[in-house]
Amino acid sequence: MAVVASAPGKVLVTGGYLVLEKPNAGLVLSTNARFYAIVKPIYEEIKPGSWAWSWTDVKLTSPQLLRESIYKLSLKTQSLQSVSPSQARNPFVEKAVEYCVAAACAKFVDNDNKNALHKLLLQGLDITILGCNEFYSYRSQIEARGLPLTSESLASLPPFSSITFNDEESYGENRKPEVAKTGLGSSAAMTAAVVAALLNYLGVVNLSLLTGEQEQKGSADVDLVHIIAQSAHCIAQGKVGSGFDVSSAVYGSQRYVRFSPEVLSSAQAAKNGIPVQEVIVDILNQKWDHERTKFSLPPLMTLVLGEPGVGGSSTPSMVGAVKKWQKSDPQKSLDTWRKLSQGNSELETQLNMLSKLAAEHWDSYKYIINRCSMLTSEQWIHQASEPSQQTIIKALLGARNAMLEIRHHMRLMGEAAGVPIEPDSQTKLLDATMNMEGVLLAGVPGAGGFDAVFAVTLGDSTNNVIKSWSKLDTLALLVREDPRGVALESCDPRTKAITSAVSSVHI
Repeated sequence: MAVVASAPGKVLVTGGYLVLEKPNAGLVLSTNARFYAIVKPIYEEIKPGSWAWSWTDVKLTSPQLLRESIYKLSLKTQSLQSVSPSQARNPFVEKAVEYCVAAACAKFVDNDNKNALHKLLLQGLDITILGCNEFYSYRSQIEARGLPLTSESLASLPPFSSITFNDEESYGENRKPEVAKTGLGSSAAMTAAVVAALLNYLGVVNLSLLTGEQEQKGSADVDLVHIIAQSAHCIAQGKVGSGFDVSSAVYGSQRYVRFSPEVLSSAQAAKNGIPVQEVIVDILNQKWDHERTKFSLPPLMTLVLGEPGVGGSSTPSMVGAVKKWQKSDPQKSLDTWRKLSQGNSELETQLNMLSKLAAEHWDSYKYIINRCSMLTSEQWIHQASEPSQQTIIKALLGARNAMLEIRHHMRLMGEAAGVPIEPDSQTKLLDATMNMEGVLLAGVPGAGGFDAVFAVTLGDSTNNVIKSWSKLDTLALLVREDPRGVALESCDPRTKAITSAVSSVHI
């Protein structure tokens, strides 16, 4: 019986770089772009005599990359070994498999459960991973087909299309990743989906009982998925990041404050030969002290993403450069971070205020949003005729100003650290976007660079933004905010004619 799980990609609206250090918060929105993992047995029947085997087979298929990798999994140590040294590796899925199997072995200690798990593992693990088109860049394919750079062209591509590789020689120092991506956190979404599917398949958790409310709030089962996915992702990546991307892949949209990196010290030390199961037991017993509170965009606002003509930057190298700058100029960097932190808090305050005003003065709120959606921001101030409307406009302009402040300090930080956090090409695009009718905010998400930019639009102004972007050589993606986190799916997503929630986006 196959288990299919999915997890969303993300957009970090505020908190780039700062979210790496407690107690700074990041506002992260999960999206309708989802990664899927399908887990089923390789063999329907167990071969006679296989009870004595100490290894089982694992097969990992990535149809979009046209890759298949075969591994042997030690039933004694839960370690995974590649069958052929030349085959492509996926460290995220490899760690996820080891950690999930170890978690199952740690949980099932009585003989009946142990035997059932052993039998299941002897049938082998057949894992398929699929990412929605929105995680990857299809600009070059659209251009090669002679299609216009529009959302319609993107929507005409088959679901789970094969993935384009970046040109080796392009963009100077080869800063581009091997696959052209849009910056939605594909490795975190993939890891969360694989962990959710495997833990469910092995009987460690039961995600089928989840209600929407539990997904957001978390339950013991979802918390376990989060800890295993977070650990596997960090160790596979070779560094303990802030974890906001995995947290949003598991729980959905949120305000996030990172966990203390020490919770993973045993996993980092595991290179010294500590058994995987001991590592997992230790990780599960740690005090995970991340903070997560509910957050989503206020009503009648839409998240839109646009992909400019340069594909994806490599986040770790940019983070490294910023850390180096912090060490070399502690005074200046502290000052910049303080100002960024103030801007981030201010934006969060204004967005929460707008959600509150929408709940308390719905008619005024709806009226103002619709009026402002047809006008550029300097005309908004003249739209209010009564106090509640004035308060709403004040909050809208407050949010805009906070974003401009954040962008200003992010640019300064990039210049000081010598990395393109908001490169000139992105600055031009973002300035033009923020001057469009009905646009509340625009920015480069997360660590910045050449990834897709985001905008938050009011009312029905989204289509105008998409058309204007097209003239600026920017491809509007089919990504929207979707607050759902990790979930079980009823079937293989390829059997649906159209891919997931992306199909329902009105172009």
